[in-house]
Amino acid sequence: MDTSHSPGNSAAHHLQRPRGRIAYDLYGAENTGTLVVCVPGMFDHRASFRFVGAALAEAGYRVAAMDLRGHGDSGTAFDDHTNRAAATDAVALAEELGGEDVVMVGNSLGGAAVTIAAKERPDLVAGIALLAPFLRQPVPSLFVRIAQRLMLVRLWGPRAVTGYYNALNTGRTPEGHREHLDRVLRMLRPADRYRSVYDTIYAPHEEVLEAADLRAGAVVIVGEQDSDWKDPRAEAEWVASVVHGSVVMVPECGHYPQSQRPDVVVPALEALIGRAGSSA
Repeated sequence: MDTSHSPGNSAAHHLQRPRGRIAYDLYGAENTGTLVVCVPGMFDHRASFRFVGAALAEAGYRVAAMDLRGHGDSGTAFDDHTNRAAATDAVALAEELGGEDVVMVGNSLGGAAVTIAAKERPDLVAGIALLAPFLRQPVPSLFVRIAQRLMLVRLWGPRAVTGYYNALNTGRTPEGHREHLDRVLRMLRPADRYRSVYDTIYAPHEEVLEAADLRAGAVVIVGEQDSDWKDPRAEAEWVASVVHGSVVMVPECGHYPQSQRPDVVVPALEALIGRAGSSA
């Protein structure tokens, strides 16, 4: 089975966009099944989808796991780092790869991005999987805002952000987790790339509070131990009410179901792909 590239390989594919390139790994390049486009969250790397990409490729699908703007091996000259910008990149990638009835998978910020993509392009996107998605923006306290600003000071910011990323992996530790943390830290060290990540964190991200006209099938997948919410199940159910989707709660899992519990996520994605294909 040709998976085209190993996770995080410096020989990543690139999609040319107006202000730079978006890096992506392509799994199952020669497969003829449904195209699945995966969008990670902020300060993450496309390799967080390494298990999902490999498993779905083995099942006969093509999987493109992309980096956000300024993240991973994507370009750093972009001036828009919003979730809507990520949505336009995901759509452009799906079109570049000739996808039809595409399924999009988004983690965290990527969840909002793929929802926006599905709303804007119902002719292209047939299914969306939202993994620990932020469809609405939290309102942190003054103390949290100050602490966040201090954490992001450039001098120690790369290690602090990597440590925070590690802490969000509550529950099961993914295979190859240390290597992935090293990958994230390397990504954050160059000044231009760190600035892109910083700009992504503070970008004016769009909230998706209603999607009455959404035609894509949807599943919401949230870790039972996700520390981003006081009540992860309540947030998952609210998101599902917006996108008219089902909920999968993942035990022993924090904010990154795609790497922490691919054994739960992959079957849920295969079921979504099947439903999207039958309703297309």
